[in-house]
Amino acid sequence: MLIVQKYGGTSVGDCQRIANVAKRVSQTKKNGHSVVVVVSAMSGETDRLLEYTKFFSKLPNARETDMALSAGERITSALLAIALEELGFKAISLSGRGAGIITDDFHTKAHIQHIDTTRLKELLAQDYIVVVAGFQGVTKKGEVTTLGRGGSDLSAVALAGALKAELCEIYTDVDGVYTTDPRIESKAKKIDKISYDEMLELASMGAKVLLNRSVEMAKKLNVNLVTRNSFNHNEGTLITKEEEIMENPIVSGIALDKNQARISICNVEDRPGIAAEIFGALAEANINVDMIVQTIGRDGKTDLDFTIPEIELESTKRVLKSFEGSVESIDYDSDIAKVSVVGVGMKSHSGVAAKAFQALAQDNINIMMISTSEIKVSMIIGLKYAELAVRTLHSVYELEK
Repeated sequence: MLIVQKYGGTSVGDCQRIANVAKRVSQTKKNGHSVVVVVSAMSGETDRLLEYTKFFSKLPNARETDMALSAGERITSALLAIALEELGFKAISLSGRGAGIITDDFHTKAHIQHIDTTRLKELLAQDYIVVVAGFQGVTKKGEVTTLGRGGSDLSAVALAGALKAELCEIYTDVDGVYTTDPRIESKAKKIDKISYDEMLELASMGAKVLLNRSVEMAKKLNVNLVTRNSFNHNEGTLITKEEEIMENPIVSGIALDKNQARISICNVEDRPGIAAEIFGALAEANINVDMIVQTIGRDGKTDLDFTIPEIELESTKRVLKSFEGSVESIDYDSDIAKVSVVGVGMKSHSGVAAKAFQALAQDNINIMMISTSEIKVSMIIGLKYAELAVRTLHSVYELEK
């Protein structure tokens, strides 16, 4: 059985933790499994390297930034290979290039296009534990790239898919996926199994255990994911196909995203193509628009409200500056949060959204915007009510049970 394991920055935060990871990896090998290990940089190392690049320039060259940032994972992979050898195992570290990870040429946010598994398979056949530097790859022209936030998870899932591994284990500093953030609601429960679609919604709505790019790829490649804690031996959470889960709850979890901003454009000319012009300009600037609400037109005018990640607020202001002369006003509000109710069981049950609206109303929490899908209801509310809303919704759907 081939298992791909990924260890995050806190799991390999110092040499003692790397030694502990080596013991865990060696136990998997002793149990008769072939193992590929993907590692992140040591905790804080990527930020430190990024600060070095910014010492010389506020906007350092993206290619050179990738060369600098990719060093962190290579160091961790080499140290872990050394630790495994000291325990008596054949181990070898590989960079993204060495592991055959081919990406596009979009520096600092590259996408994996292909993995040449030839060398990996040769090393596994020779009984090596292969330790791969996560978060990085190489273009067809040989240029080093990095994969952006959560890139090491992405590396692990892609390798698991390419090698047809039976399991991909993502080790972090939490026990798995919870019904909501345990730091907000102490009654939150760990979920044993969750579908790709539910995890995708929770990840995109603010749950930080896994990023949605990794879950999307796991679903596409049909990779069974387990997320568990590297500091204990608890079972963790299995992320798999919906049909592999015997009984789906109506609601699986409540997600919270405080890093949102709301843009309100008042009295836009109500004509065909105006929305395309506005959102086309935002798309060209690579700004990710989430929820959109357009009011019914009146007197040839309409209002547009939409949300974006708060980090993209300044970029959005620059893009929308060109529209200021043709609208009455553009208001920006970052004092908001998005709370989401997620569950595949919502497909076959009515009244789930109504229960959420009623519960928030009883707590006097005003809902500014609403967005729904088959398995999700998202609501924009005032930031000061964010954690109260999470606790209220967690209780009303009885997720503590």
